Amino acid sequence: MQTTSQLHPTYYFSSRRSSIRSNSSMKLGGWNSSQLGFTGRGQSLRFLTPIHKTRLFVISDADDGHAYAPVLEEDSNTNHAPSSEPETFFSKWSPPKYLWRGLSVLVLAGQVIIRTLKGKVHWRNTLQQLERVGPKSVGVCLLTSAFVGMAFTIQFVREFTRLGLNRSVGGVLALAFSRELSPVVTSIVVAGRIGSAFAAELGTMQVSEQTDTLRVLGSNPVDYLVTPRVLASSLALPFLTLMCFTVGMASSALLADSVYGISINIILDSAQRALRSWDIISAMIKSQVFGMIISIVSCAWGVTTMGGAKGVGESTTSAVVISLVGIFMADFALSYCFFQGAGDSLKNCV
Repeated sequence: MQTTSQLHPTYYFSSRRSSIRSNSSMKLGGWNSSQLGFTGRGQSLRFLTPIHKTRLFVISDADDGHAYAPVLEEDSNTNHAPSSEPETFFSKWSPPKYLWRGLSVLVLAGQVIIRTLKGKVHWRNTLQQLERVGPKSVGVCLLTSAFVGMAFTIQFVREFTRLGLNRSVGGVLALAFSRELSPVVTSIVVAGRIGSAFAAELGTMQVSEQTDTLRVLGSNPVDYLVTPRVLASSLALPFLTLMCFTVGMASSALLADSVYGISINIILDSAQRALRSWDIISAMIKSQVFGMIISIVSCAWGVTTMGGAKGVGESTTSAVVISLVGIFMADFALSYCFFQGAGDSLKNCV
């Protein structure tokens, strides 16, 4: 009776193109064969395996003197079932970036409102962002408002002086600043300074997976990152608008007195006669809405950033542009709602 140790190994590799037979020992790397047999003097053992049509070649190995037979390529697949389901139109379709980013703004706004009503606000972060949006933005806002006021004063005084309506200059400036210029100019400055920073920060955190780290640590990114910025912008913008209105009127009165000879008292008296309390209230409402638009759009664009450093830059630029467009659209809608019909504000200052 022969034992397995007395058998002389013979390997058969069969394929469509070639076969290799070796009477010496071999090392096999990734082999697929249809027949593998051990033949000896007294008996032959064959093991049948599924057919895999494979191209092989033999390379001598200098390390141990054995031959090595790696697999070059797989000619066919024994699994005749289809590899994937039939593709449809919607399997390849993905929504445009502007569409799902616009939806993300609505979703993020809803989450902020719900979390704020539930009291889930990170107050320490909110105070830090409030300091950033408010006191650190005062200088650039006041400087911009002062020069815008002086530029409008030049145009109004030149035209109203020819008509003999010097006493109406202050009232026109006050109405223009309170209803339109102060909230819009302040929001534009904040959008360029704060909105871009919000988008860049959250975009960098998104591409570096820091927001995922917050989720792993058990913190909600909306509570920790988004809600404090929205609340800070909504609270700081009305006060910045009020300060810009004051500085704009002061610079206009000084320019009219020093250059065009119209007394400061006349300017201030005319402004007092023309202004109503609703004018100031509407300006603060507008600025609060503008602050929400800036912060929500910037945060939404930040948390949907993709593509590394290039994506962060594109998101920052796009966030500022969309914020400015949103400000102008909201300004028109609010002005149309607040000021309808014929006005009589200048009647008392003519």
